[in-house]
Amino acid sequence: MHRSTASPTLPTGRTLGLSLALVSAFAFGGSGTAAKPLIEAGLSPLHVVWLRVTGAAVALLPIAYRHRDAVLRRPGLLIGFGLLAVAGVQACYFAAISRIPVGVALLIEYLGPPLLIGYVKFVQRKPIGRGAAIGAGVAVAGLACVVEVWNGLSFDALGVLFALGAACCQVGYFVLADAGRRGERPVDPLAVSAFGLLIGAVLLTVFTRPWQADWSTLGGSVVMNGHTLPALLPAAWMILIATVLAYLTGVIAVGHLSPPVAGVVANLEAVVATVLAWVLLGEHLGLPQIAGGLLVLTGAFAAQTGKPAAVEAVEAVDAGGAPDARDAPDSPDSPDSPDSPERVAAERQVSGRTSRTSRGD
Repeated sequence: MHRSTASPTLPTGRTLGLSLALVSAFAFGGSGTAAKPLIEAGLSPLHVVWLRVTGAAVALLPIAYRHRDAVLRRPGLLIGFGLLAVAGVQACYFAAISRIPVGVALLIEYLGPPLLIGYVKFVQRKPIGRGAAIGAGVAVAGLACVVEVWNGLSFDALGVLFALGAACCQVGYFVLADAGRRGERPVDPLAVSAFGLLIGAVLLTVFTRPWQADWSTLGGSVVMNGHTLPALLPAAWMILIATVLAYLTGVIAVGHLSPPVAGVVANLEAVVATVLAWVLLGEHLGLPQIAGGLLVLTGAFAAQTGKPAAVEAVEAVDAGGAPDARDAPDSPDSPDSPDSPERVAAERQVSGRTSRTSRGD
């Protein structure tokens, strides 16, 4: 029965997850383009980050109130998400770019997907699909071209350490987003995003001291690629699209895709950011960046079109198990037996993925 129902359900869940992951990557990619005019108008980068996270947290207060029981059900998960996926990524990244070139910091931060694959395989001891592994490698190579890592290369041990911290926090984003749906007390992904941003806003308030900023800037105008526009326009885009929409769709997408696949697709954020900076800010886009963007797209395509590792395991058992099953039908310990632990574990992973992707929340 599982075989007959899993086949039509799994592609639907993956298609929805891929769509949401793409929306998230495109939304996240616009954050820098929206933030730059505000920074050029006089706000510090850290205060812009505080505005982004706190504004998003306020916008999601109704969702947080609706799912307030999540605080008692999974407090550790929510605190971890706010600490790592919100405050940690931002703080480590800005600390990194204060010491090393932005392109190098971005490349190291986006080593998150390969690190995530290593975490899932060696720490969680779960199988990894070939498509996700290949896609991660191709995407990282493309990112090196997108950020033109060879420009301004310099080594600063502390800066590199901060960038690696941002990459590890990015791993926490995907792992915790996936963990929210698991266990005996699952948490709605909307609640994970809402409370994560609230906790992140509180933590960033301690370090950024927003009361020292000149917030009158938001009542004036900013310049974007030679055009004057109200400062509230890029601020609203940064809060509602590049943060609220980006986090909500990203966390939900992880529930429909495996964390490694969602992580590889998220690499498109860097490509989107580069293209938007070219179109909206007039920043030059060179041939290496275009080639790198195509590589990232190729990596994301390879990751999401590859078969899940659990399906690969079942197919491998099916392909190699028939002759041995006939030779030793009474041997349940054989890996090719229908009742073997390996076969049962693989089918359970397929079944578990099917149940997760068929949920409408």
